[in-house]
Amino acid sequence: VQLVESGGDLVQPGGSLRLSCDCRGFTFSRFGVSWYRQAPGKERELVATIISSGSRSTYADSVKGRFTISRDNAKNMAYLQMNSLQPEDTAVYLCSARNSLYDYWGRGTQVTVSS
Repeated sequence: VQLVESGGDLVQPGGSLRLSCDCRGFTFSRFGVSWYRQAPGKERELVATIISSGSRSTYADSVKGRFTISRDNAKNMAYLQMNSLQPEDTAVYLCSARNSLYDYWGRGTQVTVSS
């Protein structure tokens, strides 16, 4: 099983990034996917979740209206489109795939928002 995040970068406030999560070794279409983030000295925060079919998603209040989670079950990929980024969005962003039996995690990708 592998979850590999990519797309993290240094971006100016107000900018955008699209994170990707490449998922392999399990039946991706049967798992819900979440993006979490962890900033230095802070607890891990659930950012967004999308159900296995992709028909429903939820967001943390801190990112609602700015971030969009999506998935492509044909490509075993999940995405996080992040717009209007702010310095407080700086963190390592991690992808998680979960069902009733299993919980898989990637290693994360660094997002830094700074001028």
